[in-house]
Amino acid sequence: MSAPQTLASPSRLFDLTDRSALITGATGALGSAAARALAGAGAKLTLAAGGAGALEELGSELRQAGASVELVAARAQSVEDAEVIAHAAVRAHGRIDILLTAAGLNRTSPIVDFDVADWDGVMDGNVRGSWLVCRAVGLQMLDQGDGGRVVLVSSTRGRLGHPAGYTAYCTSKSAIDGLTRALACEWGPAGITVNAIAPTVFRSALTEWMYAEDGQGKAVREGMLSRIPLGRLGEPDDFVGPLLFLASPASAFMTGQVVYVDGGYTAG
Repeated sequence: MSAPQTLASPSRLFDLTDRSALITGATGALGSAAARALAGAGAKLTLAAGGAGALEELGSELRQAGASVELVAARAQSVEDAEVIAHAAVRAHGRIDILLTAAGLNRTSPIVDFDVADWDGVMDGNVRGSWLVCRAVGLQMLDQGDGGRVVLVSSTRGRLGHPAGYTAYCTSKSAIDGLTRALACEWGPAGITVNAIAPTVFRSALTEWMYAEDGQGKAVREGMLSRIPLGRLGEPDDFVGPLLFLASPASAFMTGQVVYVDGGYTAG
């Protein structure tokens, strides 16, 4: 878009009308917020998640709102799984323009007590799954030949340690930061941008206890809030603005970056 056109209608920079967007981990707090936001911006969606019931519920909601939605009840646990997910998006919408990898998990324990199977589970869910989906979608975007947008989900824990048994999770998110930078360099010549969003604690089914007004949740929350300049924890909608920026033409000259959506947690 030329400068005069941008000045006349800057909102067009964020227009995703008819873009084909694939979201993994679509039924999680961030994935579902992303699905609603991308649909609202005009994108056609392919949503992948392991839980078929929650996936159908989200798909029904979005379709009733007028969105074009394809559902894939699968996790990217193998090359074949990732290819099934990517091929479903292409069959439904003809191409893939946007990828968001929002699938992931966390298991915590002191390293001396940490079961190796749990370590493998965190690394598979957070790193291997993201890598496999990027591989499958990258093949499609490169074949299309006209660029694309890839957004990975990292965490402040990719940059900061944590004393409560986070050796697997912190390591996995550091790996996502490295994958972001490596793919940005690899795919930049093809016009594919690759960036990551790194949240702090966001409200979800797993973190709801931290939002409680009494008990352990309150104590943990107050400890975190003492380090967050904006004075609150995250809500899923806080994820939406950065995502729309990174998924849209507005971020055409930005790649290889980890964007911290953390209320200033990593600033101090």
